[in-house]
Amino acid sequence: MRMAEALRAGVRQATLYAMHDKGVLERLSRGLYRLASQPSMEAPDLITVTARVPNGVICLISALAYHELTLQVPHRVDIAIARGSEPPRVNYPPIQVYWFSGDAFTKGIETPVIDEQRVRIYSAEKTIADAFKYRNKIGLDVAIESLRMWRERHGSRFAKILEHARTCRVERVIMPYLEAIA
Repeated sequence: MRMAEALRAGVRQATLYAMHDKGVLERLSRGLYRLASQPSMEAPDLITVTARVPNGVICLISALAYHELTLQVPHRVDIAIARGSEPPRVNYPPIQVYWFSGDAFTKGIETPVIDEQRVRIYSAEKTIADAFKYRNKIGLDVAIESLRMWRERHGSRFAKILEHARTCRVERVIMPYLEAIA
């Protein structure tokens, strides 16, 4: 629960702080709390960032890790926001912000339920296209690894990846790798 939601519901700020001090509430991030009695979270960093940046979309390494398409361990949460938006103010967990625009921002968004919360995250195919688009930032080896891992599960039906590669303007970049692993 966000502090603003609690205040709108009539809960006083002092009450939230007292509940935190007594161990009833657990603080996930500034202004974000959950009941301490709830079971452990599967992906607390994703939930925290989603709550703090509701218009953002989990992307790149974080999305690859969610889709189990990388062996990389995310050291931060990668989040895409619409170009021109204010950068989010999140002090924990560490985040890396990427500004996307147009269809590159709006296409390929899925909303799975993780830890009883809806999370906006890019599909596996869109994330692979993004990995090739940002290959100079995250590493070409990560992009190729994700493509290989995806192929092991889905075979050589690359139509969705190519569709997103066109949107991200990396179709010519990704094509030789698709042909090599097909």
